[in-house]
Amino acid sequence: MGQLQEQKAVHGQVYFALEQTAGKGQMGKQWISEPASNIMASIVLETSGLAHSDQFFLSMAMALGCRHWFAEYAGEETLVKWPNDLYWRDRKAGGILIENKWLGAEWQFAVVGIGININQKVFPDTPRKAVSLRQITGREMDLLQELRRLCNSLELRWQQLLHGRYKEIFSDYQRYLFGRDQLCRLRKNNIVFETRIKGVSITGELQTQDQVDRQFKVGEIEWL
Repeated sequence: MGQLQEQKAVHGQVYFALEQTAGKGQMGKQWISEPASNIMASIVLETSGLAHSDQFFLSMAMALGCRHWFAEYAGEETLVKWPNDLYWRDRKAGGILIENKWLGAEWQFAVVGIGININQKVFPDTPRKAVSLRQITGREMDLLQELRRLCNSLELRWQQLLHGRYKEIFSDYQRYLFGRDQLCRLRKNNIVFETRIKGVSITGELQTQDQVDRQFKVGEIEWL
């Protein structure tokens, strides 16, 4: 975001880091990555041509771009966990954090921060919850080559968004939604409950069902 504040960043710029000491995830969580092992990148997108209501569609498009590229190696068990984490089976492979720059009411830029586990073999803090492409495929990947492939996949979804192909983006997101039609345990306001994931709304709320229909905004619940 510093480059944007100084008006130096332009659309399509990609910033790639081999090491990250202050990575951020959703809801202020820390993103920890082994140096020179994973993709850690920020992509600048000019969003002045998009509507305010496109914010969740941008999030969906970027998540689907990551999912498509990852699935080329890891297969159809690659899913998107609401709102925009990348999962393989029940293990986290990566995540996306989007930060926006506004000028008054105009949405000028989005910085899409992406962290995806590529070559890391050991996750000491979350050994049963994290996974990398190397663990899945048994192969070591070239980080820069895979970043280029990832960017190509993201560009395809970006073009879908620019051309107003909202139904396709929304349908694909629902199709690849982690836990859909399955029971899961969530926590809200220190209350743990079990509910069935039904999908997401067009404005980005998670929709679930148990005794009643429920709807949650980003940040309202914690997955257990």
